[in-house]
Amino acid sequence: MSLEMVAAALRADSADVAVYARVLTESLGGALPADCVQVERDRSLADRMQGRPGRVTKITVRLGDRVMTLAMRGREPAAEICKEVRGVVLSRRPVGIQEWAGELARALVEYADQNAQAAEALRKLVLGS
Repeated sequence: MSLEMVAAALRADSADVAVYARVLTESLGGALPADCVQVERDRSLADRMQGRPGRVTKITVRLGDRVMTLAMRGREPAAEICKEVRGVVLSRRPVGIQEWAGELARALVEYADQNAQAAEALRKLVLGS
């Protein structure tokens, strides 16, 4: 799996933040171990009554010492990349969504080199199946 293919797949839906959050949640959240991807949602009363999961408000991806967060605040996403060691954040850097997607792609490729489950998640993301 090449870095360029993964980055292109991650950037494909980034223009619409709601779609992008759903793609990340479905493709990465279901395929990677539970401790790698955390999803926060805002559930309205109607969502709760009808059993819907609600709107994604924040996605956190933890791969090694990198923690990448994408929060949906209104129309503008807030993306940041952190370096974290044993629960302590050593650095925090706000970035644009394209840079965030590129960093996520690099981290996923590195992680997939060491983990077969992550490699399968990347295959599904890139191939769309």
